[in-house]
Amino acid sequence: MSNTASIQNSEVIKDNGEIDGKAKLRKWLNMNFRIEMTDGRVLIGVFLCTDRDANVILGACSEYLKNNDGETEEPRVLGLVMVPGRHIVSIKIDDTMDTSSQKYYYEE
Repeated sequence: MSNTASIQNSEVIKDNGEIDGKAKLRKWLNMNFRIEMTDGRVLIGVFLCTDRDANVILGACSEYLKNNDGETEEPRVLGLVMVPGRHIVSIKIDDTMDTSSQKYYYEE
């Protein structure tokens, strides 16, 4: 018997109960990500792909900056962006935006 077991939703679970990394990434495709960067910017966009260097591609991305008073300024629309992995401080799934109107989709 192998070290992994397949379950109903096609995710692969290792013996220690962790979800396989590729399955987890596939599950996150087309979800809104909120990425905080080392320079204080926050990017929110649709997760399209990543690579082994932890670079992330976001579609329909907007950039949020804080002014000197700590208030968030109006977002700047960037579109399709590549975020270098070395500049990422944190990544969260952002459920504040409606994804039904997004035009970026990944299909196998």
